[in-house]
Amino acid sequence: MASKSSSDSREPVNEQIILNTYANMRSEINQIYSKITELEMEVSEHSLVIGAIQPLDPSRRCYRTVGGVLVERTIKEVVPAVQRNKEGLEEVIARLNEALESKKKEISEFELKYKIKIKKADSETKEDPNLKEGSAQGVLVGPAS
Repeated sequence: MASKSSSDSREPVNEQIILNTYANMRSEINQIYSKITELEMEVSEHSLVIGAIQPLDPSRRCYRTVGGVLVERTIKEVVPAVQRNKEGLEEVIARLNEALESKKKEISEFELKYKIKIKKADSETKEDPNLKEGSAQGVLVGPAS
């Protein structure tokens, strides 16, 4: 009897638990997507900074934020640090992409196992044309007088 209860704790029992688990998985995927996008923007900013300061005189002063504190350095000191940060961000993005792929695989297996089908919003409006008429909002503007 104990073995039966332990197997039940691993497997979702009812439809609501399955839907909650699925929603949590989708939420995790969306969080990973948003984090990847955020980090890609940071990589882009790092590239812009490197491109802007690299051709300048290496002994020239520049300022860099380190741990929330603005620090004065030379370009010669800053460029390698910014490049290391950029490379670190790219590694994190690569790991997040791997995690994203494994989550996608996990969610597709979950969909197959529990026969989950997602309805699209477009299919609902095609099925009931009256919904489309009532939901349209807009303002008609005539020619200027």
